[in-house]
Amino acid sequence: MALDMLQSIIGGPQQTQYQDLAQRYDQGAPWDGISDNEAYQRHAEIAQAIPPDMYANAAEQSFSRLTPQQRVQLGQYLQQQAPQYGVSFPDANMNGRDDRLEDPAYLAQMTGQIQQQQPGLLGQILGGSGGGGMSGMLASPIARAALAGIATMAMRQVTGSRRG
Repeated sequence: MALDMLQSIIGGPQQTQYQDLAQRYDQGAPWDGISDNEAYQRHAEIAQAIPPDMYANAAEQSFSRLTPQQRVQLGQYLQQQAPQYGVSFPDANMNGRDDRLEDPAYLAQMTGQIQQQQPGLLGQILGGSGGGGMSGMLASPIARAALAGIATMAMRQVTGSRRG
């Protein structure tokens, strides 16, 4: 079962690393002290092991820490990049700017759909190949905060821990 796999990831030898990530995520801006590679790796590990509803919930909590302008920037980047991977990210009123992108719940719903349609794709879109050198938007602190936040919030859902 996926949750068993997740518990083994965050409860095993990497537990300290996840707890450390969560502490850094909570201090200051949600991207402070988190490397591109760490955000990508932790997201990739967690995203493969959680059910879609838990992923969407973790994404919404993560996106709530971003400002509305940062959410729009993240959403617009995803709208531009997703079609290259065969995934649509709708523009509600076809004006080139979906006003709903400011809403963390809507943005989480859309990223959850991307994750469900093609697992791991959000990390690929935001972080490029995931190899040693990151490309894409992951060089942006917003993308780093989104991926690290999803991993942190999902870990907290599984372990029952709270911010602090």
